[in-house]
Order: sequence, then C-alpha cells, then structure tokens
Amino acid sequence: METRSTRIALAVWTLGVVAFLWLPLATILLYAFNPSNIQSWPISGFTVHWFHVAWHDAEARAAVWLSIKAALLATAVALVLGSLAAFAVSRFRFFGRDVISFVLVLPIALPGVITGIALRSFYNFGGLGFSLWTIVIGHATFCVVIVFNNVAARLRRTSPSLVEASQDLGARGWQTFRYVTLPVMSTALISGALLAFALSFDEVIVTTFTAGAANTLPIWIFGNIRLGQQLPEVNAVVFVIIAATVVPVWIAQRLTRDTGILRRT
Repeated sequence: METRSTRIALAVWTLGVVAFLWLPLATILLYAFNPSNIQSWPISGFTVHWFHVAWHDAEARAAVWLSIKAALLATAVALVLGSLAAFAVSRFRFFGRDVISFVLVLPIALPGVITGIALRSFYNFGGLGFSLWTIVIGHATFCVVIVFNNVAARLRRTSPSLVEASQDLGARGWQTFRYVTLPVMSTALISGALLAFALSFDEVIVTTFTAGAANTLPIWIFGNIRLGQQLPEVNAVVFVIIAATVVPVWIAQRLTRDTGILRRT
C-alpha cells in the first residue's frame, strides 16, 4: 500500500515532467502576443498584430496549404498500405512473417536524415523531379508504420472467432468486413490516421530532402527562425498550429484506449 509521502512524491514528479514538457510551449504562446519584434522577457504588452501579419502572408498560407495536402495524401496512403499489411501479418501465418513485421517497423526507428538521404538518392536515380508526390512518398514511409502498429495491436486484442462466426452464418467477405471487422477496427483506423496526419504535418528533416524548392510549413518556420527577422510572425503561426494539433492528438489518445473486443484467455 502506498504511503502518503510516496503519493506526494509521485505527484510532484508528475507535475515536474508536465512543466518540463509544456513550459517551452507556453513561452512561445505568450511571445505570440508580444508587441515587440524582440523576444525579451517579460513581454512588453499584449497584441494580436502578428496574427494579422501571418494571415496576410501569402508565403505562409501557401506553406500551410502544402503541408495539409501532403499530410492528407500521406495519411491516405498509410491507411491503405498499413491496414493491409497489419491484416496480412496478424491474420495469416507464412514464411518470413516476422521479417516483414521488422521491415515495416524499421523506417520509424531510423534517423530522419538517413531516410531523407536515401529517398533523395532514389529520386535522383529514377529521374523523378521534386514535387508534392515526392513529399508524400517520403512521409508515407513512416506514416505507414503508425497505422500498421495501431491496426496490428487492435487485431491482436480482437478475437478471430467473430469473423468465423460471421462466415458460419453465411455472410460473404464484404459483409463480414463491413458489419464485423470495420466496426471493431474503426477507432484504431481513426487514431492511426490522426497520428499519421500530425506526424506528416510537422515533419521537417525528411521533407528537406524530398521537397526541392517547395516550402512546407515546418521548412518555412525553420527558414524564418534562422533569419531571425520574422520571429513574432513565426510565434503567431506556431500558436495556431499548437492549438490545432492538440485536438487530433487528444482525439487519438481517447480512441486508442482499449475499446475493442478482447481475446479470451
């Protein structure tokens, strides 16, 4: 049984970890309302001027739109490929299954710079010009892993007897998928898609090697930070992105709770 001092120590430790994670973000959020273009503490006042500047910046809007398109397309590719791979690995036994699982998960463990260099070399070797699709392919390499892990984890917790019962009752393959498999897998698919979208949207290292002259939002932010002349505008954009990112991540966290039908032990 935990003592009172243990509970207090755990609470203090938890608050310390939360503060460590969120204090830098909170500082950026406050700087977004700083009327001065010099980041000094404490801030000299309160203004929404930089949000107005960011909204009317055509380059920033183009970067946001490119990031959204790339993230949506990469997520769509990841949903198809990741789900199919998860079903194949989890529901069938075949030679090399463990090797395939390892190969599928490996890209997310590799440093982004290695993935970026490899993709850039592949594009140059194949004579592919840099475009939206080269960005999508690069992002899909790690987004597939997110969907694969989510779907595979749900399949491991779901009893295969549900599918067998549906087939015994005369349901065809599509009917079984629509009325049995998909409802059980829906939350895993949604949470995987949300996490994949969030990762793709803020990816910078792989994008640097696969975007060519195009600017996604992370690259735009990185470029303006290096110049140091538009930090207030960057802070305003970051404020909006943090606010928009919290929602899908929170939804994904809620959906990844164990809501599936557990396998009997």
